[in-house]
Amino acid sequence: MSELTLKKFEEAYEIVQKVTLKTNLVYSNYFSEQSGNNIYLKPENMQFTGAYKVRGAYYKISTLTKEERERGLITASAGNHAQGVAYAAKLYGVKATVVMPTATPLMKVNRTKSYGAEVILHGDVYDDACKEALRLAEENGYTFVHPFDDLDVAAGQGSIAMEIIKELPTVDYILVPIGGGGLATGVSTLAKMLNPNIKVIGVEPAGANCMQESIKKGKVVTLGSAATIADGTAVKTPGSKIFPYVSENLDDIITIEDDELIDVFLDMVENHKMVVENSGLLSVAAIKHLNCKDKKIVSILSGGNMDIITMSSTLQHGLIQRGRIFTVSVLLPDKPGELVRVASVIAEAQGNVIKLEHNQFISINRSAAVELRITLETFGHDHKNKIVEALETNGYRPKLVQTNI
Repeated sequence: MSELTLKKFEEAYEIVQKVTLKTNLVYSNYFSEQSGNNIYLKPENMQFTGAYKVRGAYYKISTLTKEERERGLITASAGNHAQGVAYAAKLYGVKATVVMPTATPLMKVNRTKSYGAEVILHGDVYDDACKEALRLAEENGYTFVHPFDDLDVAAGQGSIAMEIIKELPTVDYILVPIGGGGLATGVSTLAKMLNPNIKVIGVEPAGANCMQESIKKGKVVTLGSAATIADGTAVKTPGSKIFPYVSENLDDIITIEDDELIDVFLDMVENHKMVVENSGLLSVAAIKHLNCKDKKIVSILSGGNMDIITMSSTLQHGLIQRGRIFTVSVLLPDKPGELVRVASVIAEAQGNVIKLEHNQFISINRSAAVELRITLETFGHDHKNKIVEALETNGYRPKLVQTNI
């Protein structure tokens, strides 16, 4: 384990500074009050290419020989590493080919192409794309740049830890998202070198916890699937080269359910006006899982490359999850004045109607019953329950239905 040395991290830090933006820590009043700790956000979602990945990609390419670069670079990625390699390759003036899973959001594909890279879509998840990239590398003689299982890449990612400790020397905890483990390797290894008392906690999606399972078994294992909305961390097999470093330097791993990511997405948008992709939110969702008070905690927001459709869907599900939007079905006679009566009940309970659907064919006997589906905006679950109770009190027998807005 002598390959990741302090000298190497220092070299990577100096080189990375040439091509990255300063992502100064942002103190979060909201998450600090929620947790009883002092929470700082490391906004790599504001970095060039929208993610931290440019750090490792650029440093890795800087270590290659001219001949290795000129053969052309190839990598596999769910999106952020793709953009990092494409951007770094453009700076070096060399060709880059990127293999991405077929389900990669269009925004990430187009952004990667915009930096001049050729994009090939292959497979369902990162692991499938990686196999294809390795095949193409062997077939065409390209130089493969691994997104995480590479010590040079990990050293470049470690520049984040250097920046955190320079800005906040008294940091107690660093929370770091884990996909394949490159970021966690760089951050945890350097942090422990600089201050062994800093606790570095890895955070994985519950549906793609490959590093947690590997550490439990003491060896790299492959999951049967990687099912999570955090597409940037949907990895089935962690890196074998970096595994010893993660095992040695991570203090713990926390897993996060998808519903928690949806919830914290709303928190970030409403309280910090920041768009952070689901993988980048892992470290924020993990704050609630920590059993500590009055500590200085840094959550690394690893990226912000979320496409508009995913963003819209996440916002909608988040509002439904919090009871701030819901749909209720009521049956009423098909005669004048009934709609006004229902509207009055809702208005008195301070509900805000955002959509109405009137179905006259719910029953053959229209005079007995037609269905009215009402989608409402509320202040939360308590307010939602108050509106439902008001409808029940007025004899409407309301039924909650799946919201679709």
